Amino acid sequence: MINDRQIIDMFFTRSEEAIRELDRKYGKICYTLSFQIVNSRQDAEECVNDAYLGAWNAIPPAKPDPLLPYVLKIVRNTSLKLYWKKKAAKRSSMYTAALQEIESCLPNGKTVEDEIETSEFVRILEEFLDTLTPENRIIFMRRYWFSDSYKDISHFTGLSEKNISVRLTRIRKMLKQHLTEREVFL
Repeated sequence: MINDRQIIDMFFTRSEEAIRELDRKYGKICYTLSFQIVNSRQDAEECVNDAYLGAWNAIPPAKPDPLLPYVLKIVRNTSLKLYWKKKAAKRSSMYTAALQEIESCLPNGKTVEDEIETSEFVRILEEFLDTLTPENRIIFMRRYWFSDSYKDISHFTGLSEKNISVRLTRIRKMLKQHLTEREVFL
C-alpha cells in the first residue's frame, strides 16, 4: 500500500490518483466518521467526497503530517456543517446522543464567546485531556470526537458497554470540575 508521503506528493503534482489513493487507504474510516454524524449513507458519501475536494484544494500549500488526522478533521467539519443544516429536520444520529451527553459539561456557545476566547477554551480542554489516562482519553475521544456508540467503543477497547458508560459519566464529571476550577462557567 502507498504511504502518506507518496499521497501528499501526488497532491503536489496535482495527480488525480492522489484522491483515489487517499480513498483506498482511508476511505472506510472517513465514511464511518461521517456516517456517525449525519446518520445517512448518501449524506456520508457526499461529505466524504466534499472532504476529498477540500483536501485537494488545501494540499498544496498544506503539507499535513500525519495525513489521516488532517483528512478526518476535514471530513468531520464537512459532516458537522451538513448535520447542523439538516438538524431542523430532526435527524437522529450518534452525534446527537454524544452531544446531548457532553453539553451539560460545557458552557453554552454564548458564554464561551463572551467570557473566554475559543483558543483559550481549547487549551483548557487539551489540558484536561492530558490529565486522563491513555485509555480514558481514547474512550473520551472515540465518543465525543468520532461519535462512536458505547458498543463501538466497547469493541475497540475490550471493555463492557456498562464500563464505558460509567467511565464517560465520571470523565464528564471531571471535565465539569476542571472547567469550573478554571472559571469557565462564570
